[in-house]
Amino acid sequence: MKNDLHTFGWYAARLIPHLPKKVFQPVPARLLGGLAYLFIVTGGIIAISLFDLNFWLSAGISVILGFSFAGLGFLGHEILHGTVVRKHWLRDWLGAIAFLPLSTGPSLWIKWHNVEHHGHTQDEERDPDAWLSHDQLKKNPILKLIYRIPFSVRSVFGFLSLAVTFTIHSFRMFLVYFKDFKSQKRPKVLLEFLIPWSIWIGLLFIIGFGNWIFAYLLPLLIANFIVMSYIATNHRLNPLVPVNDPLANSLSVTVPKWVDVLHFNFSYHTEHHLFPGMNPKYYPLVKKHIKKMWPERYHEMPMWKAMYALWKTPRVYYQKDRLIDPEEEHLYDTLGRGLDPDDIRSQKKSKEKQDNPFLHGKKGMGN
Repeated sequence: MKNDLHTFGWYAARLIPHLPKKVFQPVPARLLGGLAYLFIVTGGIIAISLFDLNFWLSAGISVILGFSFAGLGFLGHEILHGTVVRKHWLRDWLGAIAFLPLSTGPSLWIKWHNVEHHGHTQDEERDPDAWLSHDQLKKNPILKLIYRIPFSVRSVFGFLSLAVTFTIHSFRMFLVYFKDFKSQKRPKVLLEFLIPWSIWIGLLFIIGFGNWIFAYLLPLLIANFIVMSYIATNHRLNPLVPVNDPLANSLSVTVPKWVDVLHFNFSYHTEHHLFPGMNPKYYPLVKKHIKKMWPERYHEMPMWKAMYALWKTPRVYYQKDRLIDPEEEHLYDTLGRGLDPDDIRSQKKSKEKQDNPFLHGKKGMGN
């Protein structure tokens, strides 16, 4: 298995000669989309706060706010990769504004996402976003108890939890990585964490709980669900890998063109892991060349199908390239290792091959 994998640098070296130089330049015009979202967010919060709107109108504005919160988050991700502006102070300032609705500071995001997640994608121990392994589960009595709940029930709660997961995980990442920052930088990181929450909690006292539900809480839940729907499909159907190979550990999903416009091409996730410093505007070009050069290795599927595959498979890894339902001990393949999203099947653990799955050469659907 390891000999079958390549680093993102290996792929990049072979793709760069086919790409024009302009694709590696920042694209400041992307900020216009963020400005539009800021006008919508500001106007929506003011309307809910100052006018006596009926329930359905407030709920409708909340939905629009939720989509706008998510859109700003996708732009913040783009900004903090340095693909919109290059100057660090401006990048961090703009990124902080874009991530304000999701209450994630730029310093934490760069450490958690850019450095750790991108540097160690789908590494069982080092990727902060990788799902747990069967061995890790066995060492955690609380998780063992949770995973005794029937799989069908866990699937329902797993999807419902997408509405809070980004916020909870962001808070957890703050606790995990705060100590890793140098002492002189910790006050800045702490302020970046406290200021957004101070703003949103302060808004609660200014406009009242009823209005705050529509102006912030409900939009935050919607934004969480949208953002986490992408994040959950980015890697959780792929295997854990010993080499950071984006074509093995990442999935690109397909959505309607207008959704890609609203979400700043966040659907092109394999392309993003190959070139995180490239603006997503150019990812369709990268995708075109990947599919020419490595069509059998590239993973893509419609967003709805990826979400359905997540619903049908458990989120615990077994021997890195399989997923296991610990209660029933049913095993499921992962992308590139046998998983067919059109025909998801399981087998009992007792009937599995006992050799190392990284050596049995099992192949799966590329797209």
